[in-house]
Amino acid sequence: MTNNSTKLLFLSTLMMGTILSISSNSWFGVWMGLEINLLSFIPMLANNKNMMMNESSIKYFIVQAMASTMLLFSILLIQMKYPMGWEMEFIPSMMVSSSLLLKIGAAPFHFWFPEVMGTSTWINCLTLMTWQKIAPMMVLSYCIQLSKFMFVIIISSIIIGALGGLNQTSLRQLLAYSSISHLGWMISSLMVSENIWEMYFIIYSLLSMIMVLLFKQMNLFFLNQIYSSTNMKTEIKFMMFLSLLSLGGLPPFLGFLPKWIVMQSLVENNMTIMMTIMVMLTMITLYYYMRISFSALILSYSENSWSMINTFNKPSLILSMTVMISTMGLMSTSMLVYL
Repeated sequence: MTNNSTKLLFLSTLMMGTILSISSNSWFGVWMGLEINLLSFIPMLANNKNMMMNESSIKYFIVQAMASTMLLFSILLIQMKYPMGWEMEFIPSMMVSSSLLLKIGAAPFHFWFPEVMGTSTWINCLTLMTWQKIAPMMVLSYCIQLSKFMFVIIISSIIIGALGGLNQTSLRQLLAYSSISHLGWMISSLMVSENIWEMYFIIYSLLSMIMVLLFKQMNLFFLNQIYSSTNMKTEIKFMMFLSLLSLGGLPPFLGFLPKWIVMQSLVENNMTIMMTIMVMLTMITLYYYMRISFSALILSYSENSWSMINTFNKPSLILSMTVMISTMGLMSTSMLVYL
């Protein structure tokens, strides 16, 4: 994938697949859009020079093809049972939901997600965490039901997102587990209102984009690279960890705003127990984000008094401004509410 024109072609077909899937009025149109999306993303994942990337693209293909097959089978089941009133039956709806949850990597169908993320480039990671979730989640909103099945999916996603990231050294896998945790929140917001999900998704995409662009610009892939401050100014480190804590949902930052709204809407819909469990589990995620931030900013490390490596470029003005938005976003929106 060296040629930019081919990248542009696959990117445009990737977007076209998602749009086709969202705007389709039949299940087969949805399936076709998801297939176009998948077949456009595979060449973007593959890289002739890196065998690990090729392996991750094959993993991604097998999992997504299995999910697509399952979706198609569920659609056929629905079509066959339609005269008998399939709406009253739970199994076809659950099968469609399961295939879509496998596509987005929600727990307990999450095993492929950190593996694929761990060997991809930062831009592919960003696409996987944001754009690739749009179509399946929009389709999931058509058939989502208030059920024990969904309750289990939400809670298990947040548990795995919290516990999976505790022992991680790879930044890409850390963001993958963070994404699984956010998926739990997004699915719960989808059960209440589609508008809340849209707002959550936009803010989550913005915060993920800030983190990925910072890591890409600094060429960081593992935690120990952050800790060696020889090559990084404290201001850049500070920006990075403000964004990380915002992604985790620490109250003064923008990342807390969608969680706040989801919490309020869940309480209004008599789902207080689920909301309490979700908040308690998300505290684990925040714990390891804060542990990383404190250890990188406060603890002193043994470093060379000289370095052969050039110092990193300063982050661009736009990136600095988006970090400011993620830091001050909640305060400014709160002020607008009270004015």
